Amino acid sequence: MRASLFITCYNDTLFPETGRAVVHLLERLGVALEFNPGQTCCGQMHANTGFRAEAFSQAKRFVHLYQNAEAVVIPSTSCVAMIRDQYHGLFQELGNDALRQQFETLLPRVYELSEFLIDRLGVDDVGAYFPHRVTYHASCHGLRGLHVGDRPFRLLSKVRGLELIPLENLDRCCGFGGTFSIKNAEVSSAMLSDKLHDVLSTQAEYCTALDNSCLMHLGGALHREFAATRTLHLAQILANTQTDPAEGAA
Repeated sequence: MRASLFITCYNDTLFPETGRAVVHLLERLGVALEFNPGQTCCGQMHANTGFRAEAFSQAKRFVHLYQNAEAVVIPSTSCVAMIRDQYHGLFQELGNDALRQQFETLLPRVYELSEFLIDRLGVDDVGAYFPHRVTYHASCHGLRGLHVGDRPFRLLSKVRGLELIPLENLDRCCGFGGTFSIKNAEVSSAMLSDKLHDVLSTQAEYCTALDNSCLMHLGGALHREFAATRTLHLAQILANTQTDPAEGAA
């Protein structure tokens, strides 16, 4: 099958290795990937700070770019949640009937990475190899917005050599929340401190998640603590094989 990769501006700017891992993984599974260079932002940061017109512009661009895609794969639960939860309101407020219809037709073909692997491709064993102790952080958008459920755990459980360590208080936020961490820095730091304690208690070598925004927040704290635990997007673990190590995966 064919799929279009929407890599998100966050990953493109700060974590390009995640996008490369997704390409590496999906091509290994036989997916013909397309990358539209006209893609930009999903508009979440605009919508969350009250810039509705600017968010609408990004939403409209997304629909026009991908309306003919067989599937759209996005390695970020926060971006997929933005598309599913907020585009409806933006198009009702600022769009027209034609645009709303195009979006409704496209929406069932938009997938977060773990959804795409399990729900669309029907695989949970992707042939990965990662001989390390790993714990999984459930981002708020994935847990409460997309309800990804056990999909990440099913994928991780089939990775050869990987020891999955349960994370206490899995349902607690890491404190990032985009602009929340800027506007409410003290609260964000307190939440991060609690999450950091839980991560370090696992004695895992890696903490993984479906969102690099959470991983950046956690990774910064781990770095400041001189902790041995590193952060790694789930795509980088799944892209890793015994004969072909993925970028960024030890």
